[in-house]
Amino acid sequence: MKVICERAALLDAVNQVAAVVPQRSPSPALSCLKISASRQGNFGQVVIAGSDAETSLQLTITQVDIGEQGVAVVPAQKLQQILSSVDPADATVTLELDGEALRIKGSRSRFAIFTFPAADFPPMPDFATVAAGTAPQPARSMFVHSAGALKRLMERTEFASARETSRYAINGVLLKRDGKKLEMVATDGRRLAMCRGTLKSSDKDEAAVQVIVPKKAIGAYLKLVKDPNLAVQVAFTENRIFFALHDIAADDFKAGKNAPAPRAVLASVLVEGAFPPYEDVIPKDSDRKITISTDELAGAVRQASVLTNEESRGVRMSFGSKSRMLKLSSRAPEMGESEVECPLGDFVGDDIEISFNPQYIAEALKTLDEADVLVELKQSNRPGIFRIGNEFVYVVMPVNLPA
Repeated sequence: MKVICERAALLDAVNQVAAVVPQRSPSPALSCLKISASRQGNFGQVVIAGSDAETSLQLTITQVDIGEQGVAVVPAQKLQQILSSVDPADATVTLELDGEALRIKGSRSRFAIFTFPAADFPPMPDFATVAAGTAPQPARSMFVHSAGALKRLMERTEFASARETSRYAINGVLLKRDGKKLEMVATDGRRLAMCRGTLKSSDKDEAAVQVIVPKKAIGAYLKLVKDPNLAVQVAFTENRIFFALHDIAADDFKAGKNAPAPRAVLASVLVEGAFPPYEDVIPKDSDRKITISTDELAGAVRQASVLTNEESRGVRMSFGSKSRMLKLSSRAPEMGESEVECPLGDFVGDDIEISFNPQYIAEALKTLDEADVLVELKQSNRPGIFRIGNEFVYVVMPVNLPA
């Protein structure tokens, strides 16, 4: 193998794929990346692939000049370090397989990194056969969406999923597709985020599907999306989900035999288990509804949270219907206290005082780009709702603070 690559494009691809690779593994090949260089006529490409046996990513770069086709399997971390250390002024780097070593050359630097046998690298899931229905486990449902719209759903839910819990099902994010309706939901037992979207087109014969996507796959997808207008194909098999990103606008993409090859294919084993019946925890009888500027509220929460600690991880929020002001206060023993005011918009209902973990509020507001958010409340010991129309619903349990 011998290939000249655009340095920046190669480093970006290696960094993204390396993110799914475990740094330590009983199988040395799982800590590696597979670099495949191929050429068809005047067209050349390099595919970087990596996997942790559950999540895999294959990313294609075309800013290459293929001198000789071939495959090299190299340790991911070392390859990252080498490419990062090459002089940034170098527009290109050369990769050349020499026996059992991959030689990497910059304008003023030379490296040799020992490789592993290509046969030791785990097989990658084949999206083409899954989409065509010829794989051992073919796609049971597929849809095409804009990469940015799907990213938006993920960003507005993933932050609320559990980090570590014995309830394995809530370590991931629920993805539901039914016709043109798309919905994602995440919860950690103390809060719940739900975001809805709509597909532009849908095959009426496509089966409805409901799966739980691991957090690692969600994180990898978020890093892959650079242009929100491009197309992503999403396919579901019995135990995997595939995200195939294309360098073509979602509005122009047509699935089928003549569909272009994807730029990146992310595949992940699905989380097993039953997602909790989340509809039951969304309050339906809130009698206080308050409109607040998203930026104003985010700023006030950020200020009030400065004087909180692990023992008093809460901010008291007093909503005044007559003053149309929200007073946020916090107190930390042996540290001090804070009081911040925030103007309110429309207000339906009576005054109410309720306390929340400020981190939970801040994380949700960070995902919103709308000017205003609607807050719905019932009682100080009942969950609060932060809502953007029917698109975004965020339910948060209150916390108990000493008087």
